Amino acid sequence: MIRIGVDVGGTNTDAVVMRDKSFVAGAKSPTSPDVTSGARAAIDKAIARSGIDVGVVDAVMLGTTHFVNALVRRRDLASTGIIRLCLPSGASLNPFAAWPADLVKAIGGKFRLVDGGYEMDGREIAPLDRAQLLAAVDDLRAAGCTEIAISAVFSTVRGDMEMEAADIIRAAHPDLQVTVSQEIGRIGLLERENAAIINSALRPLAGQVVAAFKRMKEELGLTCPVYFTRNDGTLIDTEEVERLPVLTFACGPTNSMRGAAFLSGLAHALVVDIGGTTADVGEVRDGFPRLAGTSVTVADVQTNFSMPDVISLGLGGGSLVNRETGRIGPDSVGLDLLTQGVVFGGDTLTASDVAVASGRAQMGTHPAPPLPEVEALTAEIDRMLADVVARSRTSAEEMPVLAVGGGSVLMGPVVDGLTVIRPEHHDLANAVGAAIAQVSGEVSRIVQLTEGLTREAAIAQVTQDASDAAVARGADPATLTTLSVADVPLAYLPGNNLAISVNVVGDLNLEAKG
Repeated sequence: MIRIGVDVGGTNTDAVVMRDKSFVAGAKSPTSPDVTSGARAAIDKAIARSGIDVGVVDAVMLGTTHFVNALVRRRDLASTGIIRLCLPSGASLNPFAAWPADLVKAIGGKFRLVDGGYEMDGREIAPLDRAQLLAAVDDLRAAGCTEIAISAVFSTVRGDMEMEAADIIRAAHPDLQVTVSQEIGRIGLLERENAAIINSALRPLAGQVVAAFKRMKEELGLTCPVYFTRNDGTLIDTEEVERLPVLTFACGPTNSMRGAAFLSGLAHALVVDIGGTTADVGEVRDGFPRLAGTSVTVADVQTNFSMPDVISLGLGGGSLVNRETGRIGPDSVGLDLLTQGVVFGGDTLTASDVAVASGRAQMGTHPAPPLPEVEALTAEIDRMLADVVARSRTSAEEMPVLAVGGGSVLMGPVVDGLTVIRPEHHDLANAVGAAIAQVSGEVSRIVQLTEGLTREAAIAQVTQDASDAAVARGADPATLTTLSVADVPLAYLPGNNLAISVNVVGDLNLEAKG
């Protein structure tokens, strides 16, 4: 199988051609303002260097920062209303609680609470009231909402009321797109609800992004399917991206970590991915990123969908250097490094110039500037990286540090006492990670154990559901592997309850996807 992996970064867009598990060729191109032009240029270069014909490409895997950038910048967000099925008992904390005021304003901040939801044992709090539900939709539409999200109390125990509400709304308002919280988040009403709201706000943009990449594919003469990479390092098809764009938020760091593990042949290591603006640090186990075990913050909003446990640092190849204070970053020239950096003929001192002056890197068209303080600046880079690596470690266990990304030349041979390894093609690790991505199925559910349902049987049941989800997304059943199983007793609830989360992965089956 021949795949093209693409990762759109803040400074560069990388593309690689892979034949099965072998690297064939790769290329970089500056990320363009419209994103797709830079991606097309990178793919063009990679294909030309590989010598393959576009007609033999089986799939294109894309990682993009479109959606998280839109949220961070508070731009291109649709006006979204949230309907919570919770009354009469679930109104103590309203939707949008603890959200940043500017983001609430950008999305609209409209909500309605209606009858419904469940107790933790699956008993109804109140029946769903169709008339009340549709009246809430009418109110939200009158307030300017173009998207609707639905959350229900304990929908992770029983999801049928959320789905029934969505069906009622879609039948009455065929033009409305509806997100249900159980499709995205895990346990935790507010976090799951927040994820559903964000997803709804991004759905119109997702349609535009998918359409743009499909046009790019046609312009390149590619006839193969296009996939996007998810937060957990696996694949999502274009239809699912249009429906659930939040699942792609953290694909950049995840792709780099997966690619680093693959290129190095090391299944367990720390990964430092340095680009033009930031350094992202995380741990891989069994070749996949260690996921955050609790709720995660995205653009200052608490959510709980699967995301890698990554620490970001404002240090990259384009980071600005203040010679008076010795401070490096977090501001960066970003896309303009190749014109503004001193070693590229510009007049702005960057971390890349320090790396060249110290002898750690060779790049550019001009000599490095004279820097009497180069040792102090290099020591500051080392201190910043050592600090974030130390915070990323979960034990005193000695493990290698994989340095990837174009900015990884900033790193010395040792960081925080650990040996630094730069695998071959390390500057293209993010695109490699996209190209090798598999297909996953994840299910999180609260299960009440009984005499007829043991812990082992409950885990097996959730594992089967996760396997079925992976196959439905296009995984080859013969290649399924259980990546993670977590079961946590919920002692604060009556009865014997387990919160079970299972993630299953498998290789992409293109024949099954048609």
